[in-house]
Amino acid sequence: MHFRIGVSKLRVLPSPEQRFRSLVQGADQAEAFTGKVLDKTKPYLEKAHALRTRLATLAVALLAVWLLTHVTFGANGMVIYRAKRAEYQNLQKDIDSLQRENAQYNQQVSQLKTDPKRIEKEAREQFHYARPGEVIYVAPERPVAASPTNRTASK
Repeated sequence: MHFRIGVSKLRVLPSPEQRFRSLVQGADQAEAFTGKVLDKTKPYLEKAHALRTRLATLAVALLAVWLLTHVTFGANGMVIYRAKRAEYQNLQKDIDSLQRENAQYNQQVSQLKTDPKRIEKEAREQFHYARPGEVIYVAPERPVAASPTNRTASK
C-alpha cells in the first residue's frame, strides 16, 4: 500500500496596497491609449453622427409613406372600406325593397284567402269569368314589331 498526500500549490496574493498601485499605473496607460484612439476616430464619429440623423429622417419618411399607402390602399384600407360601405348600402336598399315586396305579397295572399271580393276580382281578370248576363270583351294581343333586316333601316 502506498499513500500519497498531495499538497496543492499555494499562491501568495499581493497585498491590497500593491494591487492598488499596479491598477493606478495601468490606468494612466489605458487613459493615454483611449485618448489617442478618440483623437483618431473623432472625425469619423462626427460624420457618422451627421449621417445617422439623415438616415433616421429618411427611415421615418419611408415609414410614413408606407403607412399612408397601407392605410389607403391596403387589404382593409380606405378605398376598400368605401367600396364595402357602398355595397352594404346598396344591399340594405335591396333588402328593404324585397321586404316591402314580400309584405305586399303576404297581404295579397291573406286577401285571397279571406276576402270574397278580391277572390271574385282575380277570377274575373285571370280566368275571364263572368256573371250570368255579362259579356266579356278581350282585346287581341299586339303583334310584336319585327326587327329591321339590315343596318340602314335601324338608323
